[in-house]
Amino acid sequence: MTLPFWKTKRLEEMTRDEWESVCDGCGKCCLHKLQDEDTDTLFYTSVACRLLDCNSCQCSDYPDRKQHVPDCVQLSKDNIDEIDWMPSTCAYRLLRDGEDLPEWHPLVTGDRQSTIRAGMSVSGRVVSELDAHPDLERYIVDWPS
Repeated sequence: MTLPFWKTKRLEEMTRDEWESVCDGCGKCCLHKLQDEDTDTLFYTSVACRLLDCNSCQCSDYPDRKQHVPDCVQLSKDNIDEIDWMPSTCAYRLLRDGEDLPEWHPLVTGDRQSTIRAGMSVSGRVVSELDAHPDLERYIVDWPS
């Protein structure tokens, strides 16, 4: 029996397609975050990037997202160790830290919608930045991490 690639390869050894498939499609990385200047504490909000479809949790222009949102952080093999704001459920973070993928992950279930069905995504829980009040502190939530 052959083990799946995510159990035999480190993130930096994965092909581009393998790397992209590790994303569980939760949309949590697309949420606006606030950081307390005094304590460096990070707060997630329920406000999503304007490119995120708030129901499907898919970016509406993934290939060209940096053109529309210049400060969009493109997670890569080169920066995975530097990005400390990924939620605890993030598949990249889990694999980086030597953990396995959760049972609801699409690579485990074979179902691209399993993250949404398991309630592990932002689907139906967020508002687009285009519709949000400018005061993001109103939208602080504790469920993404």
